[in-house]
Amino acid sequence: MPDASSAQPRVLHLITDPRRRGAQNLARDLHAELRRRGQSSELRSLQPHPDAPAPHDTPVLGPSRHHPTTLRALRAAARQADVVVAHGSSTLQACAIGLFGSGTPFVYVNIGDPRHWTASTARRLRVGAFLHRAAAVSAISDGARQVLIERFRLPTDRVLTIPNGRAADRFPPAAGEAERRAARAQLGLPDDGPLVAWVGALATEKRLDLALDALGRLPEVRLAVAGDGPLRDTYADTTGRAHFLGQLADPAPLYRAADALLLSSDSEGVPGVLIEAALAGLPAVATDVGWVRDVVQDGVTGALVPRGDGAALAEALGKVLAGDRAALGAAAREHALGRFDLTVVADAWQQLLRRVARR
Repeated sequence: MPDASSAQPRVLHLITDPRRRGAQNLARDLHAELRRRGQSSELRSLQPHPDAPAPHDTPVLGPSRHHPTTLRALRAAARQADVVVAHGSSTLQACAIGLFGSGTPFVYVNIGDPRHWTASTARRLRVGAFLHRAAAVSAISDGARQVLIERFRLPTDRVLTIPNGRAADRFPPAAGEAERRAARAQLGLPDDGPLVAWVGALATEKRLDLALDALGRLPEVRLAVAGDGPLRDTYADTTGRAHFLGQLADPAPLYRAADALLLSSDSEGVPGVLIEAALAGLPAVATDVGWVRDVVQDGVTGALVPRGDGAALAEALGKVLAGDRAALGAAAREHALGRFDLTVVADAWQQLLRRVARR
């Protein structure tokens, strides 16, 4: 009789490029967890990217996302797998086209808000056609699942809710004030005064401008910005209290250094950065978009505010920093451990992958 690991299907995880962002981070963590459990798992990216760390850990299939060379390489790699997991919207189109008629099924992982990235009718119809080619679609929350079913008329039995996840042991809370100060020193940050972390791509929808506006309203607070992106040269700190750290290979030291996390986005799904911060025992102030409230429980683990309102962000952040941060952080960690710990999430993924591969 085969053992438990040999009964698991061979998996190929596909990401858009080797950068360390939301979809890519989930793919890497899930890939590592499946391999830790003895399951065959490989990770590939469609294309290179100039902002990806070098050297990186992900073989690249071709010169661009949907280049014929890339799609041929994807089809060849998929022959060695029983199921492909497509992480991110670019991989959806690549799998729908490149794997058509190949006999290898694929699962699409939707981590964002489809109402935001399929706003036009033409894009909604095109994405819907690609989604119908997937053997299954994974939604990160029940709300996202319902949107996917209704917006693209997908069969209900092919759309499942599997939460975003992170490995809890990678994001331990700071053990005390000495460790918090050591983390600040490691990152070159001042060791005095309240420090707020902002982690994300420097892109339009992330609204770093709102975070900087909120910072201007809180004269005692410093902001540590971790991330890179197309707008990196457009943001100006007029307060002298924002520290731009660039892309961090590991954000865990920043979570240990900070007193709170700020998320100012106009659009999100269930952001991995909120899960990471919660596991690290950090309260969060976030805009109430997408399914952010799956992670941030208003008044319990942090605070939620309407999107696009810098004054509201500043007010909520001031209250969190002046309140019982230890209690908020402990509640955030307890909530994240029960719902978003990677060991729980990976169990659900293994069940789905077995089902898709058998079908």
